[in-house]
Amino acid sequence: MTRGSTLPAHRLSHLSGRLAIPAQTRTSPAPLLDGFNSASADAAHRTLLACLRSLRWARRVADHRPYPTLEALLAASDEAAYDLTPGDLAEALAAEDLPALPEDAYEAAHMALGAAHAAYEAKFGHTFVICLDGVPQDESLDHILEAIRSRLANDPEDERVVAAEELRRLAKQRLTDSLRGAGL
Repeated sequence: MTRGSTLPAHRLSHLSGRLAIPAQTRTSPAPLLDGFNSASADAAHRTLLACLRSLRWARRVADHRPYPTLEALLAASDEAAYDLTPGDLAEALAAEDLPALPEDAYEAAHMALGAAHAAYEAKFGHTFVICLDGVPQDESLDHILEAIRSRLANDPEDERVVAAEELRRLAKQRLTDSLRGAGL
């Protein structure tokens, strides 16, 4: 069912006989969204859970389909992520893995990252999460180590806020990559 404007048309005196009707642009969803918007609820949930392992977040984003644009989908993803409860956050963090190191990282880097992560997990009780979107691959190791060491100074509540923000950013990145990768 299409809905038109609820505003009445008005005559403008200087445009004798012409009607001023609010412009309505009809744009179809971006091609990459077609598959996501028309997928079954189960398929949409699977796609979303691959991006962020929160059942509540996935249901909320999936239940508001169809999305007219990728930007609208990403805004809905953000909104749902901002509303994660502490339990939702714990669920999502429990499913995260330590960021992967570049293939050519030397053994000492693996040891340094392992030690930093062990200290982080001992303090906060969950895996360290970070979104590396926009970080050049050759700088990712330094970025991860710097961030994990810096965030070890946070108190648990401050770190919960930072981890939630990183999960939100990861979900957006993964969702964008997933839709583009599937050719949706």
